[in-house]
Amino acid sequence: MQEKTTGTKKRIRADAARNEDAVLEAAKTVFAKSGVDAPVREIAKAAGVGVGTLYRRFPKRSDLVVAVFKREVDACAADAKTLAKDNPPGVALSQWLRRYCRFIVTKKGLASSLHSGDPAFDALPDYFRSNFEPALQSLLTAAAKAGEARSDIDAFDLLRAIGNLASAGSQSGGDTDDPEQNEGMQHTYRMLDLMIDGLRFGRSAE
Repeated sequence: MQEKTTGTKKRIRADAARNEDAVLEAAKTVFAKSGVDAPVREIAKAAGVGVGTLYRRFPKRSDLVVAVFKREVDACAADAKTLAKDNPPGVALSQWLRRYCRFIVTKKGLASSLHSGDPAFDALPDYFRSNFEPALQSLLTAAAKAGEARSDIDAFDLLRAIGNLASAGSQSGGDTDDPEQNEGMQHTYRMLDLMIDGLRFGRSAE
């Protein structure tokens, strides 16, 4: 009897985990398309769960926004290690910077949420920096040691510069919902390529 009860609890936990993952994935997609103020019913429908299920896990919209943001920060930061493992340092750096651009562009409406005064978002800027800064710094350090980037680049300054560039690009041009095909995003990538060229200027192998 105990084994049956334990097995039931495990299945419930597994179902709950799957539902949460589905909600977060759906919310990420809906937020990217419609912004963080998108109807909760739209997110629940996309996730294949009931509105009640969504609210039980995320009672307030801010809870959902924070969860999506942290999940996406974690994934983007983790990609730095994956890219570093699979590519030369300079290639890993440039590919991750493009990945970071996509992160910024697909967080439509997040900036306004961060500055909304809602205390639920107070910890997000620190979460952003504490994950992205060391991820980028590791790529910059490796690229500098390989002679593929300058050694005097501040990771946080670069994050802010590219964030500003990506935010501006996402607001200009294009008539498609796909960030990769958006005219503004293509312009952002061109500017990013110039910025990456600047990272190489004055480099020297150690």
